[in-house]
Amino acid sequence: MPQHAALMFANDTFYVAFSSGDYKTMESVWAQSDQLTCTHPGWDTLIGREEVMDSWSSIMENVESVEISCSHANGYVLGDVGYVLCYEKTNGVVLAATNVFVLEDGVWKIVHHQSGPAPGMFDEDEDENDPLERMQ
Repeated sequence: MPQHAALMFANDTFYVAFSSGDYKTMESVWAQSDQLTCTHPGWDTLIGREEVMDSWSSIMENVESVEISCSHANGYVLGDVGYVLCYEKTNGVVLAATNVFVLEDGVWKIVHHQSGPAPGMFDEDEDENDPLERMQ
């Protein structure tokens, strides 16, 4: 599989694990390195594998499944590093996200995830209660 396609597959796997509440798969898409970082919307940046995985465990324990989807994903491969810029749609909110991956034993693994509000997804005359209209 070409590296770009493999990167996008890894990104898709992350969102499938998240939306289905599959912690085991979520844990497997993250690198084994202790140099992981994650910034959930409204949270401080988490540093280290234990702290990052504890956050995902907590999120997934408290919600059976999350209605989240990834759209407008664009992936970039720079040797052994890749990143995906995308939009997350969840609970009527659009977030901009960045997922950074590294090749670990030939497989793309996440080392950083960050998402936050995407105010640029709204026009001044659009109803902010329906931001997903722009995404369709």
